[in-house]
Amino acid sequence: MSKTTRATQVLSQAGIAFTIHTYDYDPGAERVGLQAAEALGEAPQRVLKTLMAEVDGKAVCVVVPSDREVSMKKLASAFRGKSASMMKPADAERLTGYHVGGISPFGQRKAVPTAIEETALAEPLVYINGGQRGLQVRLDPKDALKVLKAMGAPLIA
Repeated sequence: MSKTTRATQVLSQAGIAFTIHTYDYDPGAERVGLQAAEALGEAPQRVLKTLMAEVDGKAVCVVVPSDREVSMKKLASAFRGKSASMMKPADAERLTGYHVGGISPFGQRKAVPTAIEETALAEPLVYINGGQRGLQVRLDPKDALKVLKAMGAPLIA
């Protein structure tokens, strides 16, 4: 497994302090984010999952704790839209250039508006996918917010 991905390159070029953590990705896991948290020995609220969605038909990226579900109503509201839905996996892969299970908010093929669940911003360090299945980057969530030009918002149900 390569530990250099578009995601890690973006973080390095931005001067963001991060560490790389690998684990055995289980493609059969019912909930990939929870499997990552367990494999890393971390609390699920510190291991964030990256989801691709659409608000009023426009692509957005959402980063939330792995043990929580996104509220479509709150997601639409965060992006000042009327309706939100999850993006189809094939569309998410085409848009981001990453495979499902390895989608990172960093270094996506096409930059889209991004929101990070506000409760995650209270954590001193979080894990976010590093652009490859089984690869996580650990960093300050406020640094993630900055490099992604993201907003913090209430997104979870």
